[in-house]
Amino acid sequence: MGRNILSIGGSSGVGLELVKHLTSLGDSVHVASRNDNEISAIPNVSFQEYDVTRKDAELHLPESLDGMVYCPGTINLKPFGRITDEDFQNELEVNYLGAVRAIRLAHAALKKAGKSSIVLFSTVAVQTGLPYHASISGAKGAVEGLCRSLAAEFSPDIRVNCLALSLTDTPLASGLLSSDDKRTASADRHPLKRIGDPKEVAQAAAFLLGKESGFITGQVIQIDGGISTLKLL
Repeated sequence: MGRNILSIGGSSGVGLELVKHLTSLGDSVHVASRNDNEISAIPNVSFQEYDVTRKDAELHLPESLDGMVYCPGTINLKPFGRITDEDFQNELEVNYLGAVRAIRLAHAALKKAGKSSIVLFSTVAVQTGLPYHASISGAKGAVEGLCRSLAAEFSPDIRVNCLALSLTDTPLASGLLSSDDKRTASADRHPLKRIGDPKEVAQAAAFLLGKESGFITGQVIQIDGGISTLKLL
C-alpha cells in the first residue's frame, strides 16, 4: 500500500524529480506550491496552491502523513555590502520560516502516522565558507539548526534529516549555468568534476523518506561532489 507524502514545492527541479520518483513507487504525493506547471497531471498527485511566505496560508492534508519534504529555496549571491535587510529577510522567509510554518501545519498528520520522516534542504555554503553567500548560508544555517532540534524533539515518532547541496542543475540555478563556460567552471570546482543531478538528489531524499533510513535522524548529509571535504593536490 502506497504512502502519503507531502511535498512543499515540487513543480520543478529536485522537487519535481522527487514527485516523479515517489509516484513511480506507488506513493500518493500531495504537492503544495505556488505553481502547478502541470504537475497535477501526474498520476497519484494532488495539487494545492500554497505560498510559503504567507503567515495565514493553510494546507489541506490527509489525516495521516508518512513523510514531508520542503523543497523551496533561493539563490541570491551578492557581495556582503550589496545585501539589503530585505534580501536577508526574503532568504529567511523562503528557506527557514516557510519550513517552520509548513512543519507546524503538517505536524499532527506526521505524528498520526507513527513513524514518519521530514526532509529539508540546505547548502554546502553553511559548512564551507564561500564568498557572496552570506544571506543564503545564514538562512540555511538556521534550517540545519531546525533539523537537529526537531529531530530531538520529535523522536521517536518523526525523523528529521537535511540534505546539503552544492550547485545542482535545476531551474533555480539556471543563472549560474547559463553558458558552457559557466558550466565547465562550476564543474571543475568539484572533485568529481561535474555539477549535481537533480535525479540523484531526489533519490537521496526518497531514501531519507523511506523505512530503509529508519535509523537515521538529525543528520545533515552533504551531496556536493566532494567540494566540502576534499582538496585535490
